[in-house]
Amino acid sequence: QSTGSSGINAEYGGQGTVRNPMMQTDLMNQEPLTPQVLNAARPEEQKQMLGEKLYPIIQSMQPELAGKITGMLLEMENSEILHMLEDSASLTSKVNEAVAVLQAHQQKLADQQKIAK
Repeated sequence: QSTGSSGINAEYGGQGTVRNPMMQTDLMNQEPLTPQVLNAARPEEQKQMLGEKLYPIIQSMQPELAGKITGMLLEMENSEILHMLEDSASLTSKVNEAVAVLQAHQQKLADQQKIAK
């Protein structure tokens, strides 16, 4: 059930950067997020729920980029995000991929600024 690409948007401009909506750990974050729980929520709530699960994990790996990476990963299919939440190796791989995409994007911007000068 792949999107046919890596699922990471290389041209991600950061407009969807996620800020941690709940700095304190609430009880919802202690419960596993199952497809049944997710499907019971409205579509707009589903991404919020997934983001609240992803953000603290990503923050522990990449504190400076956690919001941006969370936003990038939330563009993926919900089923893929659920899989990553269950498989830490898969999540780590996607986070590393997102970091590489962001670094490449930053380098591209830096190169463009050099050309413009």
